[in-house]
Amino acid sequence: MSEEVNNTEATEEAAPVQLSLADLAAVVSIVDITTKRGAFEGAELESVGAVRNRFAAFVEAQQAANAEEEGATAEAEDADPEGREQPEDEA
Repeated sequence: MSEEVNNTEATEEAAPVQLSLADLAAVVSIVDITTKRGAFEGAELESVGAVRNRFAAFVEAQQAANAEEEGATAEAEDADPEGREQPEDEA
């Protein structure tokens, strides 16, 4: 006789955690607001400020990189498929 294995456990794959630039920018805003409201003690401000500055620098760098990519994409769409420059329309 053969035994049949019945596995009724539902195996759910955990969805990967994703963060967007908007999420990170929100963290920077939250730190700014809570600091203004006095949520942190003076001794904590240096470490909180350092983390806030790293988040802000990352967001700014990513936004700049995204803007450059969008500009490069627009330039590539305007180019000839063979790489030649298109003549400008004369008015």
